[in-house]
Amino acid sequence: MFKALLLEKTDDAVTSRIAEIEDSALPEGDVLIDVSHSTLNYKDGLVLNGLGGLVRDYPHIPGVDLAGHVAESSHPDYEAGDVIVSTGWHVGERHWGGYAEKARLRGDWLVKLPEGLSARQAMAIGTAGFTSMLAVMALEEHGATPEGGPILVTGGAGGVGSVAIAVLAKLGYEVTASTGRASSHDYLKDLGAREIIERSLLSDGPNRPLDKAIWAGCIDAVGSTTLATAISQMKHGGAIAAVGLAGGNDLNTTVIPFLLRGVKLLGIDSVLCPKPRREAAWQRLASDLPLDKLEAMISTASLEELPGLGSDILKGQVKGRVVVELN
Repeated sequence: MFKALLLEKTDDAVTSRIAEIEDSALPEGDVLIDVSHSTLNYKDGLVLNGLGGLVRDYPHIPGVDLAGHVAESSHPDYEAGDVIVSTGWHVGERHWGGYAEKARLRGDWLVKLPEGLSARQAMAIGTAGFTSMLAVMALEEHGATPEGGPILVTGGAGGVGSVAIAVLAKLGYEVTASTGRASSHDYLKDLGAREIIERSLLSDGPNRPLDKAIWAGCIDAVGSTTLATAISQMKHGGAIAAVGLAGGNDLNTTVIPFLLRGVKLLGIDSVLCPKPRREAAWQRLASDLPLDKLEAMISTASLEELPGLGSDILKGQVKGRVVVELN
């Protein structure tokens, strides 16, 4: 038996409770994991609140991310005792996830933790931080350099933004963070942001299709009018890594910045990202994310606290990274 946060659906309502589950109820997979830590992402907030149609079958154990030790394995790449991390592959949506003391997953979905990172630190990073690293790598591959000019990070106080700022600052970039939370300014400066701008300067929408050229690059977790504004303000040849839609999934813009300034819009998919790139991103996180800055982002939570936090993260009221402690 193991303890888990179990979601159940009756009529149109999704409810949650702490339950004792038999090991035999776990879904199919070739690696059994003793889960030590999980985390809270925006997508987890949607699942916990029954939104977005992400979960089709109930009862369900949510938790997009997990880290822990391999208990049993029939997969050739893993053996008992290996420390692994799992993000993406629709775990916590279509497959039972990390809000439980045990999980059974496919070994092809897993990554061995690189040296220098603990399971707790891996979950402080989680999908949010992993996505941030994919975005940084994409900007680098499309010409971004510390000498090229400022990089804009939208939703700066969130999980994606927090890790992105810390990584970019360590790499020598001039980072500007946007946020609507005045209370987070000191936090963002401690992470490495040189400048902080009010969220409304972007979220009100662009003044014109081609605005003043400000940003050499951008990591955008907001979408909608914020992304449209950033596109209009990119320097020639600049790239935007689009990673989220906290402000909406619409995008009302024109082709003018792409034609006249050569702006590049890069979509970042962390869910089905191929394993070699996953491994490269985790190696980069181990080397390029200041772990003291990571520690400053962390708050901890229990399984019992997750339903409330799931509502908070959808309202933009969760700062930094939440680590869920299990075994």
